[in-house]
Amino acid sequence: MSAAGVETSNADTVNIAARLAESAERWPDQVCVAAPLGRRAGKRQYRTITFRELDQESDRLARGLRRLGVRPGTRLVLLVRPGLEFISLVFAVFKAGAVAVLIDPGMGRRHLINCLAEVEPEGFIAIPLAQAIRRVLRRRFSRAKFNVTVGKRCWFWDGITFDTLLGEPWSGAELAATGPNDPAAIIFTTGSTGPPKGVLYTHGNFSRQVDELRDQYQIRPGEVDLAGFPLFALFNSAMGVTTVIPKMNPTRPARVNPANIVEAVRDWQVTQSFGSPAIWNRVGPYCEARGIRFTTLRRILSAGAPVPPAVLRSMMKCLPEGGQMHTPYGATEALPVATISASEVLGETEARWARGEGTCVGRKFPGIDWRAIRMTDGPIASIDEVEVLPTGQIGELIVRGPVVTTRYVTRTEWNGLSKIADGDRVWHRMGDVGYFDAEQRFWFCGRKAHRVETVDGTLFTDPVEGIFNQHPDVFRSALVGVGDRGRQRAVLVAEPRRRMSHAERERLIGELRELGLRHELTRGITDFLIHPSLPVDIRHNAKIFREKLAAWAAKRLG
Repeated sequence: MSAAGVETSNADTVNIAARLAESAERWPDQVCVAAPLGRRAGKRQYRTITFRELDQESDRLARGLRRLGVRPGTRLVLLVRPGLEFISLVFAVFKAGAVAVLIDPGMGRRHLINCLAEVEPEGFIAIPLAQAIRRVLRRRFSRAKFNVTVGKRCWFWDGITFDTLLGEPWSGAELAATGPNDPAAIIFTTGSTGPPKGVLYTHGNFSRQVDELRDQYQIRPGEVDLAGFPLFALFNSAMGVTTVIPKMNPTRPARVNPANIVEAVRDWQVTQSFGSPAIWNRVGPYCEARGIRFTTLRRILSAGAPVPPAVLRSMMKCLPEGGQMHTPYGATEALPVATISASEVLGETEARWARGEGTCVGRKFPGIDWRAIRMTDGPIASIDEVEVLPTGQIGELIVRGPVVTTRYVTRTEWNGLSKIADGDRVWHRMGDVGYFDAEQRFWFCGRKAHRVETVDGTLFTDPVEGIFNQHPDVFRSALVGVGDRGRQRAVLVAEPRRRMSHAERERLIGELRELGLRHELTRGITDFLIHPSLPVDIRHNAKIFREKLAAWAAKRLG
């Protein structure tokens, strides 16, 4: 029985929110989260909360949720802007034993509403606009009876406000006695291949993620992290690390003002930062042009898509001596899986990437098992059905381990296509293709769904794009297939670094064609197109929506 009086069927008690309570006990007066406000006398102001304050505030919120009738397993949608309230509410949901439904509001209204309806939420903790939409669409959310507005509540909808939920002053800890296999959150995939799917995270998944990240990167209590991705603040709070939220729109990392990132690093003497490659692609050139070199920032983590060597090189110039940039590899369903440092990429693997050998994502984390198996588009019911491929042969990557989630709770038909049974354990099919080298590093060659099958053979996106992305005028490129599989036309679509005239675009196409002829891998590509801005995912602004691009290319080619 927990302090909250909630029982669990699991013998072992694991609640990820207990990590926050431990941090509050050990470092009560250390700043836990700092969120940007406006300026005063030209200097950025911040709103802060200590570990003890955050722990006690989330206790009060958890107690308020329980007073509303929330029980273990209750699904609560969180649509709250990144900041102190968001972090406190997520921990409150965990402490109450409920399930936090986390989704990118920038994925578009249609996707957002459909995904949330599929979850069948029992409540919304959301800003006024989201509550108004929920109320208008109340038939689609008929089970949502636990509703909390973060902000001003209008008279015509139900529920209470965030301030009311806080209730009385703190009077003790709240922590549901959840087990490692109990649900903690539902997090949606980006939908870059197939529809967005709700991934079920357990308290055990989250707890192991904290341990793996902390140990691999030697993250220590007392460090200060600039969180370019809001959810990373949850890991920081569990590790005794201060989180600084930068002044930016987290759904548009490619539009971040790099001056705001530099300002926050200096204001808080930031030691670490996690962010999309799109952020560092803005920050690196900005710092280079102004001769800025950070003195405290010694560790950068970047994930969400392959990080181009040019971005790694640019950011390494901004770090102090001994500083390092790392690119952890994984997916919403399995994170972290592998990691590699910028030094290893720039000193060794970049040359092979430039020759069209794919992107090396490094070596696996200690808790991961992985294999490259022969590709198939159909379901695989049992691990006994797979054919493991030898070193150097491109196949489909499958992984298992404590950080690997075991099922989807929406679009459940994908469970049969993405999961492989192995006794009482489950392998996840990453949907990525690649191969292992002699050092057991994995070389990413692209998404399985994005391979292009021509009459002359199969082309994989990453090796092909690695060749063309070296052109100085190319920001990024995408290989897409037009037509039926087995007889597809391979089309290379390039996004230039700047706006170009018609004559300049024609010149670039000619140079890309010449570049392709120099390599055996790309010699058969004859169709080249220029696109002003490739469609990318909302979360990281880095994953290319190739299905949309293939349809666009088909129209352009007639």
